[in-house]
Amino acid sequence: MSVDIDLATVWAFIIAFAVFAYVVLDGFDLGIGILFPGFAVGEERDQAMNAIAPVWDGNETWLVLGGGGLMAAFPLAYAIVMPALYPPIVAMLLGLVFRGVGFEFRWRDPRHRRFWDFGFTAGSVVAALAQGITLGALLQGIKVTGRAYGGGWLDWLTPFSLLTGGSVVVAYALLGSCWLIAKTEGEAQRRAYRLARRFGVVTIAAIVAVSAATPFLTHDYYTRWLTMPGILLTAPVPILVGVLSLLFWRALGREAEYKPFLLVLALFGLCFVGLGISLYPFIVPNEVTIWAAAAPANAQVFMLIGAGIMIPIILAYSGWSYWVFRGKAGATGYH
Repeated sequence: MSVDIDLATVWAFIIAFAVFAYVVLDGFDLGIGILFPGFAVGEERDQAMNAIAPVWDGNETWLVLGGGGLMAAFPLAYAIVMPALYPPIVAMLLGLVFRGVGFEFRWRDPRHRRFWDFGFTAGSVVAALAQGITLGALLQGIKVTGRAYGGGWLDWLTPFSLLTGGSVVVAYALLGSCWLIAKTEGEAQRRAYRLARRFGVVTIAAIVAVSAATPFLTHDYYTRWLTMPGILLTAPVPILVGVLSLLFWRALGREAEYKPFLLVLALFGLCFVGLGISLYPFIVPNEVTIWAAAAPANAQVFMLIGAGIMIPIILAYSGWSYWVFRGKAGATGYH
């Protein structure tokens, strides 16, 4: 499988980078929301909130870049994918709204904190589940008629998309627990270690289940993953997943603080590589390639100039935010 470096490919990598940045950055925010009921009311929950308070809203910048980039750089794909996935995408956006409202109002309305905590958790679960279902629905294929979506309202709802939905929920929970290991202390950190061990087992099982099911969705996936010569390219991915899983368990056993989070990020990265292997060069699986869906070249160049200016600014701002708020997040703030 060759990769021709042209404008469409460059934009495909930009959008893929934005989506991956969103998944790993907002993923631990959503993961903490999913885990939130498992923490004791009071200092533990306050530590968990303070661990993401300075950065959670900035992390969603990457979602805007990914969605906006898809619409501008690949308008045909956007016009096909959005009608096919309206229900889970709308559910995701509503979940993110309720997550944000719950996060902000729990500090400003202490009398109803239990209600806002529920909104924070429910919004996080719905957003994560909807993202996973969207991924599964895209992977299993979208029916295209001419240059438009040709399927029904509920084509996205299948056992496979529910599997990927649940897998994303548990994976975000694992990522959130590892972030809390690095950012909290005391009983909150000890609870985060216990949660990381539980969700580590479930996440690895989910990766195995999704990986085992994916090659049988289409013949093209099967050829890439399980036949020669494609297997020579894809074999290192599951092997590295196994190695990283072992290193993760060793890091938890030694009660390392930062290594578990970094290893889970690497695990997410490998899963993302596997997704790219399955999809490339299609942006709508087996229907529309990135070149067929791409905007005119002059439009791509114009947008590339803007992206070349803005992406380094976003990276610099995000990096500075994480640097300023490094260290442990106590119940009353950072120290």
